[in-house]
Amino acid sequence: MDRIDMRMPTQLRKIIITPHFMPNSGGSCLIEWGNTRILVTANASSSVPPFIDAEKNGWLTAEYSMLPGSTIGRKQRERNKIDSRSVEIQRLIGRSLRSVLNFSAIAGITVHIDADVIQADGGTRTASITGGFIAASLLFKKLLSEGVISQNPFKSYLAAVSCGIVKGEPLLDLCYQEDSQAEADMNFVGTEHGEISELQISGEKRPFTDSEFTKLIVLSKQGIKQLINIEKRILEEKNR
Repeated sequence: MDRIDMRMPTQLRKIIITPHFMPNSGGSCLIEWGNTRILVTANASSSVPPFIDAEKNGWLTAEYSMLPGSTIGRKQRERNKIDSRSVEIQRLIGRSLRSVLNFSAIAGITVHIDADVIQADGGTRTASITGGFIAASLLFKKLLSEGVISQNPFKSYLAAVSCGIVKGEPLLDLCYQEDSQAEADMNFVGTEHGEISELQISGEKRPFTDSEFTKLIVLSKQGIKQLINIEKRILEEKNR
C-alpha cells in the first residue's frame, strides 16, 4: 500500500533531535518526529520517595502532558486533574527508563523527566521515551562532570517505536492518520542488545495473528536499531 507520506513500510519518519534545548534544565532535548514535536527535560533533586533507601538507591519518575494547540481542536490544560491517558503514558515513560537504570549509581537522587507535547501526530509516547533517554543521559553527563555521581547510571541504550497493521500490511512508525486506521497497533520499547523493556499491543479493529505479531516485532527491532544509532550520534559527540 502507498503510505500517506510515501514512506516504505520499514521506514521511520524524519527525526530531528536538538539537545540542550532548555539550558536551564539539567538535560533536555526537542524531539521532532515527523510532525510530532515534544520538549523533554530531565532534572535531579536530592531526595527520594519514602519507599526508597536513600543511602543505597535513587529513583526516576516522569510526567507527560499535551499542551493546548498540540492536537486538532484545543486540548484543555491539565490543571488540577491529569487525564487517564496522560497518567498511563507517564507511567510507561518512567517504567521504560527505569528498566535500564542502575539505581545504586544515583543513590539519594530522584530524576524527574518531563515530556510536554507541543504538536501531536502519532507516536507521542514512543517519542517521549526516546527523548527522555537522551535528556536523562545529558543530565547524567552533567552530574558526572560535577562529581555528583561516579558512573553512568544507564546500563544500556534504550529507545521506543510504534508499528501496526494498516489495511492488512505491517507498517513501522505510524503517523496519526495511519494509527486511526490501524487494525492492530503496538508500542515497542527495546534496548541496544535486542532486549524488550515494554510491549503494548492491541487488536483495534480485529484480532491479529501469530504471523502478524512476529512481523511487528521484527519491524520494531529494526526501528529500535535505527533510533539507537541516532541516540549514539548525539550523545557520543565530544562536545555533548
